[in-house]
Amino acid sequence: MTELYVHGLTVDEALKVFSDFYNRHAGHSSREAIRVVHGWGSSGQGGKIRVKLRELLTDGAANLEWKPGEDIEGNPGVTIVYPLKRIHPRETQIAAAILEFCSTPRTESKIAGEFRKYQPREIKEMIRSLLRQGRIKEAVKGGHTTYVRI
Repeated sequence: MTELYVHGLTVDEALKVFSDFYNRHAGHSSREAIRVVHGWGSSGQGGKIRVKLRELLTDGAANLEWKPGEDIEGNPGVTIVYPLKRIHPRETQIAAAILEFCSTPRTESKIAGEFRKYQPREIKEMIRSLLRQGRIKEAVKGGHTTYVRI
């Protein structure tokens, strides 16, 4: 089993390090499990890295299998991941964030303003993708095109 330590990184750093490592691992057709050490979190409720990593893994379920460390070895500070295919986490993160934000109608400029850490082109492409997938719809509100989650 290969180990990856992301404990002590920011959530964004940890998810990027994990995704890059995972995709390299899966790209070599390795089916060896990855033991991701993320820590439990100082709050005692489960750390942010643990929560966001497991959300990412749940979203990528078609490309991998995973088990909580507490189920395998009694350690909630780790997650065991079994790679199948590459994942595309950045797109998954953007999509999830836009869907959550668009629970009420939002214009494209409001969406782009909310997610400034992403490139405007990424936002525009994700909005178009979510429209094609039928996960959001266009609506006209006050003469402006808005997008709202379905």
